[in-house]
Amino acid sequence: MCPRPVNPRTQSDRVDGGGPASSGEGRHLALRLDDAWLRFQTRLAIRRGRVETVIPYTGYGTTSWVRVLARVVRSEQRDTGSGAQAGALKPLKDGMRGWRNFTSAPVAHARVHVTIGGTVHDLEADRGGVVDARIPVALDAGWHTITLQSGVSWIVEAPVQIVADDTDFGVVSDIDDTVMVTALPRPFLAAWNTFVLDEHARTPTPGMAVLYERIVRTVPSAPVVYLSTGPWNVAPTLSRFLSRNLYPAGPKLLTDWGPTPDRWFRSGQEHKRTSLERLAEELPRVKWLLIGDDGQHDEAIYADFAQRHPRNVKAIAIRQLSVGEAVLAGGRSKSGGQPTPGIPWIYSPDGAGMSAQLEQLGIIGSSVRSADVLEESG
Repeated sequence: MCPRPVNPRTQSDRVDGGGPASSGEGRHLALRLDDAWLRFQTRLAIRRGRVETVIPYTGYGTTSWVRVLARVVRSEQRDTGSGAQAGALKPLKDGMRGWRNFTSAPVAHARVHVTIGGTVHDLEADRGGVVDARIPVALDAGWHTITLQSGVSWIVEAPVQIVADDTDFGVVSDIDDTVMVTALPRPFLAAWNTFVLDEHARTPTPGMAVLYERIVRTVPSAPVVYLSTGPWNVAPTLSRFLSRNLYPAGPKLLTDWGPTPDRWFRSGQEHKRTSLERLAEELPRVKWLLIGDDGQHDEAIYADFAQRHPRNVKAIAIRQLSVGEAVLAGGRSKSGGQPTPGIPWIYSPDGAGMSAQLEQLGIIGSSVRSADVLEESG
């Protein structure tokens, strides 16, 4: 696919928000330090000949709107001989180790052209280069492909899942220690897993991929949303891990580790809470199966959401960490399953145990056996 000519801009080189606040007056110290770091990254990237590159993420929506997710960074452009698009993304797809995704300078406030069904929409990234926008569309239910371009970057494609209007069931899944064992949140181990290890060294949680496959075989229209406190920088690594280990495709809702106008660090718990609230508002007919683990705050977050939105929760499934995993994760959650009348909780150390209990609840069809799935994926 050939790039579409777009006039060069200088706006993408900005790393502040413009206006009076950009002078630094009244801005939180962490934000000013982060802006200084972004300016240094940008200057260094430009000197090294880095070009704007759009990293597409999986989006989702309904027949009347779609949520577009992407990130714009400055990256080295390489020609692999397999087409412009593949060459533009090679450093990000083939650079397996996580630290590479953190060294690419984000393009603050990049203007991104998104083409959906032949219509072009102009969006603007945030100060971290992240594009997160809801666009009105008219699309049929199912999977679609949209294209994105920033400046003179190559055009890239992103998948979007359009949820049918009559869909009434879906899955929200945590990632860390739920679908893969990551030994978070111990600071050293978190840094090791994020910056050093590649997805080949990450360990899938036993039986969870088979469980998810059984779920989508029972309800093919069910969206599977992966919700994590991890940063957008690791989205390509997570996508490769999920695909390699045969997890169903679905959007990933990640966050940004950078500071906010009034805080040094963003709250991972708040990210999960607001993401769940948004899903309840955007897809009010869907009753979610919430899947997490007992190592951090999933139980409390899910219970709080179920209490406030009982009509949007089908059941809550919690993976029980082993003793060793719990130690590495900083202990087990002390909240336990809080009262959620009419909403069942299930606990199991692996996907096989969850699968059996969900079958008893009627959430997984008894005719969809794990052996069948293993045979087909083997």
